Amino acid sequence: MAEKSYTVFNAMVDIVASPGKALDEIKGHTSWLWWPLLISIALACALFAYYYSWVDFDWLVEETIRGVPAEDRAESADAIRNFMSPRSSMITTLIAVVVMTLVIYLLEAVYFHLANKITTGSDIGFGQWFSFATWTAFVGVFGTLAAFVLIFTAGSNQMSAESLQVLSVNNLLIHANTGDPWFRWGSSLTLINIWMLVLMSIGYARWTGAGMVKSAINACLPWVLIFGIWAATI
Repeated sequence: MAEKSYTVFNAMVDIVASPGKALDEIKGHTSWLWWPLLISIALACALFAYYYSWVDFDWLVEETIRGVPAEDRAESADAIRNFMSPRSSMITTLIAVVVMTLVIYLLEAVYFHLANKITTGSDIGFGQWFSFATWTAFVGVFGTLAAFVLIFTAGSNQMSAESLQVLSVNNLLIHANTGDPWFRWGSSLTLINIWMLVLMSIGYARWTGAGMVKSAINACLPWVLIFGIWAATI
C-alpha cells in the first residue's frame, strides 16, 4: 500500500512531535504557511477579546496607571482614565496582534534570508523564510492555550495582560511587580520563545546544511542582542 501523502495537518502535529520531519516538508510547501499564521492570529485575538470582556476593567485602569514611572504618574493618570475603555483596549490590542505578528515574521524572514545569503548561500527564497518564521512560531499556540486555562481557573478577574504569559521568565523566576524595572523584560521572554529558537536552530541546519552550532548562533543572535542590550539598560 502506498504511503499516505504528507499534509499540512501532519506538519502541525509534527512541528511538536517530530520537528525535523515537519521542517523538511514545510520547506517545499510555502503555501502551507497560511494555516499556522491564521490559527495563531485567530487564537491570540480570541484570547484578548475574551480577556477584555472578563477582566475587572476599573482595576486594570488603575494597574496601568501604577505601571507609569512615578514622576509621570500624576500627569498621565487622567489621560489614561479618559482613553481606556474595554472596547478601545480590545480593538487596539487586536489590531496590534495582527500587525505585530506580521511585522515580526517579516523581520525574521528578512534576517534569515540575509543570514543564509551571507553564511551558506543556499538557494532558499524569501517566501520560504517567511514560512519558516510562521511555522517555528506556531508552538506559541500552547502559550495562548495556557493563558485561556489560567483565565478559566482564576479565582479573581483582577489580572493584568502580562500575567497571561504563564510561561514567562517573570512569572516563573523573577516575580517582578508592575512598574519594576525587570517586569517588562521578564514578561517578554518566555519558555515558548526558547522552544521557538530550538526549532529555528534545527530548521536552519536542515534547510541550509550548516552545522548545529552555526545554526544555533544564527537563530539566537538577534534575541541575545535584543534581550542582552535591554537587560544592560535596566
